[in-house]
Amino acid sequence: MRRPRTGLLAALLAVLPAAVLAEVHTTELDNGMTVLVETDRRAPTVVSQVWYGVGSSYEPGGITGVSHILEHMMFKGTEEVGPGEFSRIIKRLGGRENAFTGRDFTAYFEQLSADELDRALKLEADRMVNLRLNADEFDSERDVVMEERRMRVEDQPGAKLREAFNAAAWHASPYGQPIIGWMDDLEHMALDDLQGWYERFYTPANATLVVVGDVEPEAVFDAARRHFGDLEGGEEPTLKPRREPEQTGPREVVVRVPARVPQVRLGYKVPVLNTAEEATDAYALEVAAGLLADGDSARLPRRLVRGEEIATSASASYGLYDRMDTLFTLSGTPGGETEPRELVTALREEARALSEGEIDANELERVKAKVVASEVFQRDSQFYKAMRRGLTETVGLGWEVVDEYPERVEAVTAEDVRRVAERYFAEDRLTVAILEPEESGPVPQQKPSTGGMTHDH
Repeated sequence: MRRPRTGLLAALLAVLPAAVLAEVHTTELDNGMTVLVETDRRAPTVVSQVWYGVGSSYEPGGITGVSHILEHMMFKGTEEVGPGEFSRIIKRLGGRENAFTGRDFTAYFEQLSADELDRALKLEADRMVNLRLNADEFDSERDVVMEERRMRVEDQPGAKLREAFNAAAWHASPYGQPIIGWMDDLEHMALDDLQGWYERFYTPANATLVVVGDVEPEAVFDAARRHFGDLEGGEEPTLKPRREPEQTGPREVVVRVPARVPQVRLGYKVPVLNTAEEATDAYALEVAAGLLADGDSARLPRRLVRGEEIATSASASYGLYDRMDTLFTLSGTPGGETEPRELVTALREEARALSEGEIDANELERVKAKVVASEVFQRDSQFYKAMRRGLTETVGLGWEVVDEYPERVEAVTAEDVRRVAERYFAEDRLTVAILEPEESGPVPQQKPSTGGMTHDH
C-alpha cells in the first residue's frame, strides 16, 4: 500500500537549493590525509575545516579534558607563528576562526575570502606538526579551562544535572565523562600528557580537510598537497572498544544544588548509525525524536506543556551520527505544582505510547517532512555543510551518508517507529536524573548548554 502524503516530502526534495545538492570531490594524500571539497559559488567566500579523530571519548581515566585543553593550546604558536598570531593573521585577512571539541572529534575552522584559502591551509599545516607546547602557556591555559569549568558546569545547575546523568548512565563507555574533563584531572594535568596526545592524534592520517565555497576542487587538492603532502603521515590510532555492558535495571540519580526550578532528564540506551544492526533503526529513532519534540505541534509540547500543563518545557534529542551507542534523551522542567517525578512518569508514558498507540499517517508524514527540512535547509550554509561532511567522515560513517538522509527518513514507516520504541524504550535501558533545588545558598542563573565546546582564543 502506498504511504499517504508522500507528496509533501517529494515537494521538499524537489525545491532543495542547488548548493545543497552540489557534488563532493575527494582525494587522499599519500600520507593518509583525506580531503573533501564542495563548490558553492553563491558568494566569493570559503569555509576550511580540519577535523581530527580525537575527542573526550578517546580519553582514558586520569587525563579527561586533555583533548579540550590541547584545542586551546593549538592557538599558542609554533616556531614560525607566535602565540595568538594565528588568530590575528586570519582577522587581518578579513576572516574568522575558532575551534570546537566534542566527544568524537576536535575541529578547527576558518571562514574567509576564497582567494585567501592558501594562507589558511599553510597555517593549519604548520600547527599540525610544529606546535610549540610551552610550560608557562600550559599552566595559564589550564587555569583558564578550570575557570571555564567552574562557570559552565559548577555554577550551572542544568550542566551539573547533565554531567551526573551521563556519569550514571554510562559505566564503561567513555560517553560518561565530560568533554571539559573532571576537575581533579584538570588540576593534575601535565604538559607531557598534552605532548603525548598531540603526537599520537594530530597526524595527517588521522585528519580530514573539508573545504566548501567558491573554489575549484583540483586547485584545493593542489594546495593541500603543497602544504600537507610532505608531512609525515603517522598512523590512524587503534582504540579499545570500551563497550557498555548490558544494563540490568533502571537507574536514578538525584542532584541537589541551589537552583531556581527543578529539572528532569531521562535517557534510553540506543544504537546509532555506526552501531545499529539495521540502519533503519537509527532513522526510525530520528523520526521518533521528531514526533515527540520537533516543533510546537509535536507530542511533548502539545500534550505536556499546553495540554496537561505539567511542564513549562519538554524536549527530546537523539545523536544519529555519534561514534558509539548513545542516549535517546527526554528532558523537561515541571510546571506549577507538578512534582519532578510526575513529569518523569509523563515523559516515560509518552515514550511508551510510541510503541503502544497508533501513529497517525498525517502526523508521521508532517513530522518526517519537518525533520528533513530542519536538516537539509541548514545545509544551505557553507559552514553547516562542511560540518556535516567532516563529522560523518571523522566518526567512520563516510561523508556520503549525509546525502542519504532525506530518502532514509522518508522511508521510515509507523511500524518502524513502533518497533524501535518497543525494543529500545525499555525500563532496563533507562536512566533518570532529577534536579532538586536546594533552599539555601546563592541561586545561579540557569543557562542552556551545548554538546560541544567552542571558544574564543
